[in-house]
Amino acid sequence: MTSGKPNGARAPRFASVVLDVDSTLAGVEGIDWLAAQRGPEMAAQISALTDRAMRGEITLESVYGERLRMISPTRSEIDALGERYVAAIAPGAVEAVAALRRAGVAIAVVSGGLREAIVPLAKLVGAGGEALQAVSIRFDQQGKYAGFDDRSPLATQQGKPQVVRALALGAPVLGVGDGATDLAMRPAVAAFGAFTGFVRREPVVREADFTIESFAQLEALVLG
Repeated sequence: MTSGKPNGARAPRFASVVLDVDSTLAGVEGIDWLAAQRGPEMAAQISALTDRAMRGEITLESVYGERLRMISPTRSEIDALGERYVAAIAPGAVEAVAALRRAGVAIAVVSGGLREAIVPLAKLVGAGGEALQAVSIRFDQQGKYAGFDDRSPLATQQGKPQVVRALALGAPVLGVGDGATDLAMRPAVAAFGAFTGFVRREPVVREADFTIESFAQLEALVLG
């Protein structure tokens, strides 16, 4: 999944970058957005569970299926979430990722979010096929929620390193994300950057190799 750097160009500091989606590539927590469609009480319940998982206070697998069952999102709501992701893409993300690609840096998007909602956003940064790893959701013929891929490692707290290793990206790899499930990539990457452009989670920042406030800063870090 890597490519050679342009002739005469300085070698990037990292050969590959793995990006999280929610509160990193886009200023949205997808499951919280879906919960908000069910009213403020549901939104508060789901948001609290999400935040605790991202802080590492509880495991993602302990709440992943429960949150989806509580919300039971429809196909049309997942499509609407896809539009929301695109509208909330991080400032400068498209330009920064394009610059990294021109320098020969491989980009992968690895998320515990719902793949069908993330696809439009991933396309904006050129992450299709194997370069996009997320959790698939299922619907019945009426477009009603019918479950999710509960075998996906990305629906668990420690699943990201397994997925990153399986991608066999060119080394060294930089992992970037905002939450505890992103920090879990640390054993599978050369370095981890805590992205704080949307939310700053201190337990994650403390353990990170870098703090990254914007995609312009990410670009400078990788290419500098």
